[in-house]
Amino acid sequence: MLAAVMHTAFFLLLTASVARYLLRHPGSPDTPWIIALGTALALLYVLGPALGAAPTLRRLVWLGLVTATWVVLVDLAPSFAWCAVPLFFTALRTLPPRAAIVLVATLTAFVVAAQLRLADGFDPNLLVAPPAVAALATAVFVHMERQAEAQRTLIDDLLRTRRELAATERREGTLAERQRLSMEIHDTLAQHLSSQQMLLQAADRVWDADPGTARAHVRTANGIAARGLAEARRLVHDLAPTELAGGADLPGALRTLDAGPGVTVRFHLEGTPAPLPDRVQSALLRVAQGALANIREHAGARTAALTLTYLGDQVVLDIADDGRGFPAAAGTPGPGAGRGHGIPAMRARLGQLGGTLTVESTPGEGTVVSAAIPLEHHP
Repeated sequence: MLAAVMHTAFFLLLTASVARYLLRHPGSPDTPWIIALGTALALLYVLGPALGAAPTLRRLVWLGLVTATWVVLVDLAPSFAWCAVPLFFTALRTLPPRAAIVLVATLTAFVVAAQLRLADGFDPNLLVAPPAVAALATAVFVHMERQAEAQRTLIDDLLRTRRELAATERREGTLAERQRLSMEIHDTLAQHLSSQQMLLQAADRVWDADPGTARAHVRTANGIAARGLAEARRLVHDLAPTELAGGADLPGALRTLDAGPGVTVRFHLEGTPAPLPDRVQSALLRVAQGALANIREHAGARTAALTLTYLGDQVVLDIADDGRGFPAAAGTPGPGAGRGHGIPAMRARLGQLGGTLTVESTPGEGTVVSAAIPLEHHP
């Protein structure tokens, strides 16, 4: 904003100075030089934004040419002196602070000399006004630069804190999911394998002395192995939903869900559907299945509604029921918190994707579970 104001002011002052010279000095032999130098100064000034604000060699050469052209113009026509005010800001933006102050002081001295040449007699104001304007312009610029730097630092700190918080949440979600899986594996597959090992060892010890007992041990181990295989398939199913296999999309998968006998499940789609990453679809489907499992086991509901909403920068899934509800205040997670599809497991699954889970419930008025996942980090 300040740059646009300074650019506009420079060209207005330059145009006014040329017009003043032509009106005050008609037919002057210096007129062609004044017009040529004014045009050259305008063209040079136009090149400035293209060179950027960094103090590169090209930028410094450009500033030197602009300053030299202006000095020659002021020597020929002192009325061009006030074009220096925008040049003050140009110098402050381009040069290091000390060098910029030296150049501003030099330009101010030329302005004072030019104003004294234009005056009919000695005027103390002409000695005070230009330095005061230069000091004010410098102070305003330095203050604005400090504010801008403080704002940039604050924004950088906020962005860094946001990235650190997101990374921490993802790590916590990953650890929670690992813990959940390790507990399920320990309570199912590990126990089954341990039992099989003990039975097969017992069968091996009595294989020759008591073949009938040995075969019974083997049959029992075979049954345990079958149950272990079923548990393994359940775990794999939990990690990769079959409802999304074969290119099926999330809305189609959600339409197939139910909450058991006596519960009517309705599905609603809001917004314009868009392709979602597999991890996002899987997470939302598992949240829906977990919420419906809680409704089936704890809510005593007659109806449940699934609403999938596409909001452009995020996708939201709401699961609402008309069941008995529960006190959700003070961080109470509600029924099912300790189960595989409980609230903590849902929250951990969403946390891995930077998402959030919100639970709203009132006794006698049902429950609403809302899962939201931002999409900017999931191309």
